[in-house]
Amino acid sequence: MRTTEDCAARGRPKNFFLCFLLLLSPASGYPEAAAPVAAYGRLPSLEDVAISPDGNRLAFVKTRGDDRSLGIYEAGKESANGVAKVGEAKLRSLEWADADNLLVTVSQTSAAPLGYTGPKSEAFNLITYNVNRQKLTTLDLYVPNERTFNIIGGQPMIRELNGATSLFIQGYDAAGGFSPALLRYDFAHEVTRVVEKGRAETTHWLLDESGRIAGEFSYRDQQQTWQIYIRRDDRLVQAATGHAAIDLPSLVGFSPDGSSLLVETHDRDEWECKPLSLKDSSWGAPLGPDGCFQRFFIERKSGRVIGGVRRDDDSQYVFYDNERQAHWNAALRAFPGERVRLVSASDDYSRMVLLVFGPAHGYVYALFDWYTHQATVIGKVYEDVSATAEDRPLSYSAADGMVIPAFLTLPPGRAPKDLPLVVLPHGGPAYADAQGFDWWAQALASQGYAVLQPNYRGSTVNPSFMAAGFGEWGRKMQTDLSDGVGFLTKEGIVDPKRVCIVGASYGGYAALAGATLQPEVYRCAVSVAGLSDLGLMLRRTRDRAGLGIVERYWDRFMGASAPDDPRLAQISPILHVGAVTSPILLIHGTDDTVVPYEQSEVMAKALRRAGKSVDFVTLKHEDHWLSHSATRMQMLAATVAFLRANDPP
Repeated sequence: MRTTEDCAARGRPKNFFLCFLLLLSPASGYPEAAAPVAAYGRLPSLEDVAISPDGNRLAFVKTRGDDRSLGIYEAGKESANGVAKVGEAKLRSLEWADADNLLVTVSQTSAAPLGYTGPKSEAFNLITYNVNRQKLTTLDLYVPNERTFNIIGGQPMIRELNGATSLFIQGYDAAGGFSPALLRYDFAHEVTRVVEKGRAETTHWLLDESGRIAGEFSYRDQQQTWQIYIRRDDRLVQAATGHAAIDLPSLVGFSPDGSSLLVETHDRDEWECKPLSLKDSSWGAPLGPDGCFQRFFIERKSGRVIGGVRRDDDSQYVFYDNERQAHWNAALRAFPGERVRLVSASDDYSRMVLLVFGPAHGYVYALFDWYTHQATVIGKVYEDVSATAEDRPLSYSAADGMVIPAFLTLPPGRAPKDLPLVVLPHGGPAYADAQGFDWWAQALASQGYAVLQPNYRGSTVNPSFMAAGFGEWGRKMQTDLSDGVGFLTKEGIVDPKRVCIVGASYGGYAALAGATLQPEVYRCAVSVAGLSDLGLMLRRTRDRAGLGIVERYWDRFMGASAPDDPRLAQISPILHVGAVTSPILLIHGTDDTVVPYEQSEVMAKALRRAGKSVDFVTLKHEDHWLSHSATRMQMLAATVAFLRANDPP
C-alpha cells in the first residue's frame, strides 16, 4: 500500500490527487507518548472528507478551534482549489450535490420563529458552495408569495432533471401552522419554489428519478396511526396504514429495480424491511439480513437502495452490484486488522473515502482508488493524537443472566490488571456503542483509566434487546452497568475500590443514579447534561410537546404513566441525595434543547442543601451535543481534573 510518506519521499509526487495529504498533515505510525487532554477535547482537525460523484474532487473541512475552512482538491493540481471560510457555524454534514456543487448542513440554537412561541430549538440550514465560481451561499428558503421558513427538516434529496441538478428539501410552511412543505432549489437559476404542501401529520416524502413524489409517510400522533401514500394517476392515494405508539415505519428508498418503496419497520422481536409495490400497493416478502440494514447505501440520483451495512455485524458491507462489492473488498484488504468505515464514494465506487481505526494507522481518513489499487492516508482526524488506546469487545452476564455486550478501552502502556475504571454509559437510551474510535473514551484511557462502555438492555443492539429495557430505566438498565464492574473485578482487570461513573444525557442520568442508588459501587460521578428530576423532565416535555410520541418514549423506558407517577420517585436521583457518599461533578450547557439546563441546576441545589460534595460547571452557549471546541475542552478538562482529584490513576 502506498502511503503519504511514500509520496513525500519520492519528491514531487506523480499522482497529485492521491497524495494531497501533503497539503494537510502527515499520518500513520504510533509514537508512544500519549497526547494531552486538549488534543481530544478540540473538535476534529479534519472533518467530513467527501469525494465528488465523478471522483475527481475531494472536499474537506479543516478546523482550528471553532473556525472551519472548506477546501477542495482537484486531480492534477498541486494546491487546493478554493478555500472558503465556513466560520463558527455548527457543521453537521458535507456532501456533493453534483461534480460542481457542495452541500453543507449547519445548525444553530435559536428561539421559536417570529409569530410562534416556545422554547429554544436547534434549527438546521443549508449552505452551498460552487467550486467553479468559488462561491459560498446560504440557501434562502423564503419563497415569494409563500410563508415558508428558512429552516430544513430531514435529509435533502438530489435529482438530475433535464441535465441540471435540483435539490429537494423538506421545509416548513407557516400558512399551514408550521406544517411540512416540499421545496425545490435549482442550482442553475438559484431559485427556490414550493413543490407540495403536506398535511400537518406528514413526516417525509420520497421522490423518483424524475423528481415526482412517489411516496409520502404521515403519522397522526393522537390517534397513533400511520399512513403511506403512493402516486397513482398523478395523485397520492393511501396504500398502507397501521398503528404505532412509538416505533414508526420509515420510507428508506426504492427497491433496486425501482418498482417498490422499501419500508422499514420493527416490533419487539426484529427489524423488518418489506417492498411496497408502486403498481398495486401489495406487500412483498420481508427481506433478510442482506436487505434490511443498519445503514443503507442509496444511489444519489435515483434513491434506489444499492446495499448497506448488516445489522448483525457492522463490519459486513453488502452491495447488490458485484463490481461495487469487489471494490469494497479490495479496499478492506488494504487495511488488514483495522476497522474500516465507508464515508463517501464516487457514483461508480471506484474511489472511496474511508475512516480507518487501528494499530497501524491510528484514526485517519484514507482514500482507496480501485483503478490503481492504491490506498492513501489523507490525514489524521485529530492531528495531535498519534497513539490510540486498544478498544476491545467483550460481553458479560447480568445478574438475571442476560448477556450484555460492551467495549473496553485500555490505557496504553499499562498491564490490564487492577486498573482504575471509568464506566462510560452511552446516551439515548435507545442507542448502542460500537467498536471504534471514541474521543471521550480515548481521552480517559490516555490518562491511565480503563473505560467500560456497556450496551445495557434498552440499547439498540436488536429490537428484543431494546425491549428488555422497557420499564427498566434506573433499575436493570442501571445494574447492567455495575454487573460489568463486577465482571472486570472478577477478571482481575480493575480495582473495585477505584471505580467512577461518567456519562452524558441518559449516561449523565446513569452517573447520578450510580451515586444515589448504588453509592457503594462508585467512588465519584460525573454527569454531563444528565436528567436528575424525572417528574420535572416529563412535565417540561408535556408543556413543550403535549401528550404525544415524545412523552410515550420516556414513559416506556421509565415505566411511568405520568409526571406524578410514584414509580418515578424510586429512580429519580434528586429524591435520593441523602444516600450520596461520593463527590459529584455536574456539567451542563445553557443552550441544551434536549435535557434542560435546569436539570443540573436543581440537582446542584439539592446536593448543596443536603451538605454533599458537588461541583457545577456551566458551559455557556453550548448545546446538548458539545458542538463547540472551547466548551468541549472545558468539559473534558473539568472531568479529567475531577477524576484525578478523586480517583488518581
